[in-house]
Amino acid sequence: MLLTKWSRNIDRENPLSEYPRPQFVRDSYISLNGTWDYSIRKTDNMPSVYTAQITVPFSPECELSGVSRIIKPDETLFYKKCFILPVGFNKGRVFINFGAVDQVATVFLNGKEIGTHTGGYTAFKFELTDYLSADGEENTLIVRVKDYTDTCSYSRGKQKMKRGGIWYSPQSGIWQSVWLESTPKEFLERVKITPDYDNEQVKFEYFGADDVEVLIYDGDELIADTTEHTVKIPDFKSWSPESPFLYNVVFKACGERIKSYFGMRKFSTGVDEKGILRLFLNNEPYFHNGLLDQGYYSDGYLTPPTNQAMEEDVLFAKKAGFNMLRKHIKIEPLLWYHYCDVNGILVWQDMVNGGGNYGLEVSAIPFVGITLDDTNYKNFHRTDKAGRELYYQELNETIEHLYNCPCIAMWVPFNEGWGQFDSAKAYEMVKKLDHTRVIDTTSGWHDMGASDVISKHIYFTPIKVKIGNRPYVLSEFGGYSMKVNGHTFNNKMFGYKVYNTKDSLTKAYAKLFNNVIIPQIKDGLCATVYTQLTDVEDELNGLMTYDRAVVKIDIDKLREINEKVKL
Repeated sequence: MLLTKWSRNIDRENPLSEYPRPQFVRDSYISLNGTWDYSIRKTDNMPSVYTAQITVPFSPECELSGVSRIIKPDETLFYKKCFILPVGFNKGRVFINFGAVDQVATVFLNGKEIGTHTGGYTAFKFELTDYLSADGEENTLIVRVKDYTDTCSYSRGKQKMKRGGIWYSPQSGIWQSVWLESTPKEFLERVKITPDYDNEQVKFEYFGADDVEVLIYDGDELIADTTEHTVKIPDFKSWSPESPFLYNVVFKACGERIKSYFGMRKFSTGVDEKGILRLFLNNEPYFHNGLLDQGYYSDGYLTPPTNQAMEEDVLFAKKAGFNMLRKHIKIEPLLWYHYCDVNGILVWQDMVNGGGNYGLEVSAIPFVGITLDDTNYKNFHRTDKAGRELYYQELNETIEHLYNCPCIAMWVPFNEGWGQFDSAKAYEMVKKLDHTRVIDTTSGWHDMGASDVISKHIYFTPIKVKIGNRPYVLSEFGGYSMKVNGHTFNNKMFGYKVYNTKDSLTKAYAKLFNNVIIPQIKDGLCATVYTQLTDVEDELNGLMTYDRAVVKIDIDKLREINEKVKL
């Protein structure tokens, strides 16, 4: 059992209780996190009794749930929660929101089936209005969950029933916040916010309501009050890691005041003054210096023990001098992106993939110079049509969900061939959904030519930048490992190079950057993603241990090196 320091501060009756959607804040909010009843069965039939309890939103597999039990693919997990709505809470319509449930969730209220959502990492909501009990009476909510992990083609990321190495423990069920909100019968469902940097304006696209008044604030100063969908902001303040300025917004619609924010920034590619292709931020060449961030915790797995734990991960990266985190094969709670927005951390957002077995042939072939054709679905074990269709559904859901986060600089549809298929089509889909970000379509290898960058993962061979027709990014490298006794998940150790002391690890890290990385920036290296922020299970190649208790390289030394990792 390896606990983080935050586990001591968890309120079991109301964990992770902060408002979970800072990008679109209503004043209506009831958290359903806390103690629920649960049952695990070999059948999909509802249990007649629930004899045990679980702390939501922690998965049953992890320590913080109070269960510590793996849900197998042939089992069904049932949750039960009773609640009474406060008098006056219902303004006309009531919705239940789920941050994420792994993998297939069917929701029932008072004996009536409300809806089903498939996809273990994307948010969803259902309307409860017509199924609620009378005012003051108890409501019974049941969530039925099936999780096939890697035994079917649904997205599962790095979860594996037989964990080990770079593959992590399976987890199931509710793993992000569950909460209720109420709206008027007619209401503003969402807003799409698009900064238009070159034209000194911001665009608002409204869904669910047309008559919307928007108020924009620079700090406490009201700088715009209009019903126009496009608002000019002359002499605006830019958002960047060096100056993460955010404009606050209030949307007034259908009798509600909804709060949000945006940052004026532009992500693109271009040619620098030396004729080298670069990543650009706000029309200037900008080096992305980041860490691979899996977002796993030793006591909560995919779920942070507290929101403070997420924030401190972001603050560590910032304090160490990094300006970017690559969120690897996971979609975080919206608060994590908010912390990146506020503190000025760029985010490369990976999509979560599924498909068949991530075979060794997919990962090994690139090392002998072979690129597989991803339109041949057998090559990447993507023959299941339903799994491919689910990928597109989740692609849409992910981009819509995260679109308004200023920090997101790059979308990463596929990684190292895992679940890859029709990547050129995926590239075009992402561009259509969001033309404001850069795309690394096939991170690592199996590049089909449809991508905004040349993306390489290099752990075993010499790192040598080769100029091509796109900016060159080193999207994974490093992986230097060190074991810290008393702070490991088990006695196994996975890493690409092993060091035994903090001093030897620090010297190796400094040598890698000073002798290999920094000299090649002038030659065309545009971004780096060092593996990785923290240890994860067998992987002991983090800058911090899995429980975040020990920093393996002095943070001042990291910051000193990072001062030189720039254009």
